[in-house]
Amino acid sequence: MSRKKLLIYAHYYTPDVASTGQILQDQAEGMKEEFDVTVICTVPSYTGKIDEKYKDKWIYKEEINDVKVIRIRVPEFSKSSKVSRVKNLLAYFKGAKKATKMVGEQDYVFTISQPPILGGMLGVYGKKKLRTEEGKHPKFIYCIQDFNPEQTMAVGYVRIPFITKIMMAYDKHTCRKSDLIITVGRDLVETLKNRFAKEQVPRYALINNWIDEKEIYPLSSDNSGVIEFKKQYDLEGKFIIMYSGNIGLYYDLENLIKIIAKFNKVKTKDGRDVVFAFVGAGSVLDKLIEFKNENKLENVYFIPYQDKEELIYSLNAADVHWCVNAKGIKGVSCPSKFYGIAGVAKPVLGVLEAGSEIEMLIAETRCGRVSEPGDYDDVEKNIAWFIEHAESHELSEMGQRGHEYLMNHLTKDISIGKYIESISNC
Repeated sequence: MSRKKLLIYAHYYTPDVASTGQILQDQAEGMKEEFDVTVICTVPSYTGKIDEKYKDKWIYKEEINDVKVIRIRVPEFSKSSKVSRVKNLLAYFKGAKKATKMVGEQDYVFTISQPPILGGMLGVYGKKKLRTEEGKHPKFIYCIQDFNPEQTMAVGYVRIPFITKIMMAYDKHTCRKSDLIITVGRDLVETLKNRFAKEQVPRYALINNWIDEKEIYPLSSDNSGVIEFKKQYDLEGKFIIMYSGNIGLYYDLENLIKIIAKFNKVKTKDGRDVVFAFVGAGSVLDKLIEFKNENKLENVYFIPYQDKEELIYSLNAADVHWCVNAKGIKGVSCPSKFYGIAGVAKPVLGVLEAGSEIEMLIAETRCGRVSEPGDYDDVEKNIAWFIEHAESHELSEMGQRGHEYLMNHLTKDISIGKYIESISNC
C-alpha cells in the first residue's frame, strides 16, 4: 500500500538550530514510514547569515534521511532589525508559495505558527492550491507552537492596534480553515477556546513537544565531551547556571541579568565560583553583553550556539538550567527548552507564570523551583537556594524526577506516534 503524501511548511529545518526546526526534523523523519514527506523551508539562515553555497539560486532541492527538502533562498538579516527580519520572512512566504506549485499531489498539508501569521497562511494556501490523487483538497493541520498576535503584543513588539487586529483576523481565519489544530500545552488549548468563545471552536488535539532521548540524555561529569566543553569555555571547576537557546524578546533576560549581577564573585560552600552561562544568540544578546561589560560581571559567559551533535555536552555541563518566559506569555508560547533540560536530568530554575504548561510540569514532577515573571525578589531567592544547596543530593534528585517523567510521557516516539494517529484520522 502506497504511503499518503504529507507536505510540511517548516520555515527553519536542519541544520538550523531553531528549536522548531529540530522538532520538525524529528517529526518528518519519524513519520516517513507512514507518509511520503516533503518539507518546504528556508536555506539555513537562523543566525541571520547564509552560506555562500546557498546564494546562487532561488530554490534548492535536497534529500535528507529519505525526506525531500525544498529550500527557499532568503536575504540575510539582523535579529535586532525589524525591517530586515520582515523582509526575510516575506521572502520565505513568497518563495514557499512558488515552491508549493512544485510538489505535486498531496494528501495532507502541515504547517506551524512560524513565521507568525504567515506560517498559518501558507497552510491555507497549500490546502487551496493542492489536490489529492482523487482531486480533492488535502487535509490541513495547523500546529500552533506560539499564538500570534498575542505573543508579539505581550512583549510590546507590535504596538499598533490596527495591525494586531488584522493579524488576529488572519490567524483566526487560518484556524477556521484547518481540519485539525494541534497545540503543545494545556494553557494553549485554553487560549484557542477563548479565541472562539462565541463560536464553534475548531477541532483540536494536544501533543506535547519532546526531546530525542536517544540523542540527549544524562552524562557523567567525567565524560570527555563534557570536560572538553567546560575546558573550551573556561568553566572547569565552576557551579554553572545555564541559559541555553534563543536569547530573544520573550524571556525578560534584560531584567534577569540585573538579578544575576547580584551574584558576582559568589562561591558555593565547597569553594566553586558561581557562573551564569548563556548559550545561543538572539536579538537581545548585544544588550546583555553591554550590561556585562558596563557592570564588570566576571561570572557571566556568552557561548555560541552548539551544533546539534555537541548539544548533549553543553546541556550536561550545567548544574542548573534556566527555563523562562516573560510575563504575558502564558497560553501563547511553550518554552521547549524544558524538554532538553529534563533530557539531561538537570534541575530547573524557572521563571514562568502559574498555570502555564511547563510550570505545571515542573510542579507536578517537583523537578525545580519556579518564580512568577516580574517577581525579581523571588528569582533572587531561588538563585540563592540553588547556590546554597549546590553540594546536596536535592539538585540531582530534582533532575532525576524530571528525567523519569520525560522518559515515561514525553519521548520522541510517544509524541510522534500521536502526530501520526492525529493526522491519519484527520
